Amino acid sequence: QVHVEESGGGLVQAGGSLRLSCAASASTFRTFAMGWFRRPPGKERDFVAAISRIGSNTIYEDYGKGRFTISRDIVKATVYLQMDDLRPEDTALYYCAADYSSGWTASNRREDYEFWGQGTQVTVSS
Repeated sequence: QVHVEESGGGLVQAGGSLRLSCAASASTFRTFAMGWFRRPPGKERDFVAAISRIGSNTIYEDYGKGRFTISRDIVKATVYLQMDDLRPEDTALYYCAADYSSGWTASNRREDYEFWGQGTQVTVSS
């Protein structure tokens, strides 16, 4: 079992930056790959980025490549999503999730993630 909680969302103008944080239960953090997903208004939840257990592997959805960076701090048991050059279409509820089953890889499949946070809202104005 792991508890995750997101923070760092807010309102930003197009072209701006935000850094999302996801604090996880420290005792089990090393055993989980971590991912970020998002749900735009009126749409399904989709994949953003993921990072493997020790941070050796990262994957991104195409729209995030070159703009988003996922990282993790094992000491702080926290995962970050740095988002730069934000666009209005990035507006969404962003979720952090923990994945035990993928082992040492990082997964972009929603069904691989067992534990989810409540989400943090990101709104990008044009």
